[in-house]
Amino acid sequence: MVTSSGTDTYATIAAALSSLKGPKHGGANIKAAKMLENIKENISDYNNDEEIKKYLHQILNKEVFDKQGLIYGIGHAIYSVSDPRFEVFKSYVESLAKEKGLEEEFKLYEKVAFLAPKVISENRNIYKTICPNVDFYSGFVYKILEIPKELFTPLFAIARIVGWLAHRMEELINMNKIIRPAYESILESKAYTRLEER
Repeated sequence: MVTSSGTDTYATIAAALSSLKGPKHGGANIKAAKMLENIKENISDYNNDEEIKKYLHQILNKEVFDKQGLIYGIGHAIYSVSDPRFEVFKSYVESLAKEKGLEEEFKLYEKVAFLAPKVISENRNIYKTICPNVDFYSGFVYKILEIPKELFTPLFAIARIVGWLAHRMEELINMNKIIRPAYESILESKAYTRLEER
């Protein structure tokens, strides 16, 4: 869509990066890492499943953390039984955590990854299985590697940029018109009120 405006490649990629930045997409790894920090501060025993579950229920009920009712890094629009990226990534995260002396923190991540889908199922009417996604661990890894938070989204996007460029080339070769997103208001029409009467 941005390419169709006739802008350059740099602006197009910057716009694509910006579309990933929010906490419901590429920024989810930042939120997941912050959420786990919050859980660490509020849980006294990392091995107490009931204490962890109770706090996860509070997160879902918008009582604690950012009060949005979301457990970040859990669930995916496409993957339901398991996120294959999560499964592959987990073994590398475990070895990195051991190398850096963060086994206890990794165990807490494991506990939350195991318990969160159960807590979500108990709280919400979910029609499909829920699983941890790749964002669950990536913020933790970036933090271990001392990567600044500002680079989390660009790192998430690196693998996508080749595909974005391919789409851009296709658009430049095959199309020559602007794409305009449609918007249809569902609000009822109101009579105009003069400014001095408002």
